[in-house]
Amino acid sequence: MHVYYDKDADLSIISKMNVLVVGYGSQGHAHANNLRDSGVSVKVGLREGSPSWKKATEAGFAVEPVAEAAGDADLLMMLAPDEHQPAIYRDHIEPNLKEDAALAFAHGFNIHFQLIEPRPDLDIVMIAPKGPGHTVRSTYVEGGGVPSLVAVARDASRQAQEIAISYAAAIGAGRAGIIETSFREETETDLFGEQTVLCGGAAALVTAGFETLVEAGYAPEMAYFECLHELKLIVDFFYEGGIGNMWYTVSNTAEYGGLTRGSRIVTEETKAEMKRILGEIQSGRFAREFVSENQAGAPTMKAMRRLSRNHPIEAVGARLRAMMPWIAANQLVDKDKN
Repeated sequence: MHVYYDKDADLSIISKMNVLVVGYGSQGHAHANNLRDSGVSVKVGLREGSPSWKKATEAGFAVEPVAEAAGDADLLMMLAPDEHQPAIYRDHIEPNLKEDAALAFAHGFNIHFQLIEPRPDLDIVMIAPKGPGHTVRSTYVEGGGVPSLVAVARDASRQAQEIAISYAAAIGAGRAGIIETSFREETETDLFGEQTVLCGGAAALVTAGFETLVEAGYAPEMAYFECLHELKLIVDFFYEGGIGNMWYTVSNTAEYGGLTRGSRIVTEETKAEMKRILGEIQSGRFAREFVSENQAGAPTMKAMRRLSRNHPIEAVGARLRAMMPWIAANQLVDKDKN
């Protein structure tokens, strides 16, 4: 595994390029602001009428429709949602992006599963921060950086790797580590982590724990604190020093209980299901399912979002967080700005 740092990156490469960031959501706002703060010329490309247009304009960016802005771009970073990228590329980017430009992604989904097949003259690269966009931005502002993966799917210019590393350094990744990978490895491991541990697994575990306590007659507030609120404290110990650091920090009671009971929750059956989910990702089954879901108007996802929003844990959490104003004062996500 090759890891690069600021000393290995030539920032002058990206500084000489006109960069177009397509999308101004979590990752889009972070990339655009970090690039600009690193001295890079950045425009933001959005569809006309996008709710993000006002946010990007108020942040001081030149904002243009994607098709119009693509003609001037030396590097176009695609940060629109995965499900919208194929149509954006086909209708707005492919006919307009200049010859021999670089097309960049922060996730390999559409390239790996061949939902986008770019023109042969383009460099195809990936710069994928290993963290949410709001963390990419906040960490950069604090003087740090989020490690990022880089990969090259096509090296038309014979400089694609250097371009990707330069871009990664400009968003702050060179301060933490720029790790070389492939589109396949990034895509499949990222989807697996999201589905089984980071998003799907964690949310399901928290919800099941909350429901178990409430159904047993305990106060919802107690259930929220024990199963959701305090999870951040534990994850911070993971983040700082691994699992061993967490065991060192908690009480002996917690350590013994966790070591003897944790495997009764995440069982061999759970791991077998993880392997089945990984198989669905590797075979392309999940990608096909996700594409079909969005072609149908995302009815399943919308229904599940609604159920999640209406779960009692959300109402209890909102009430308890209001008692802790420092959480809102230090929030990473401001929906009016990013």
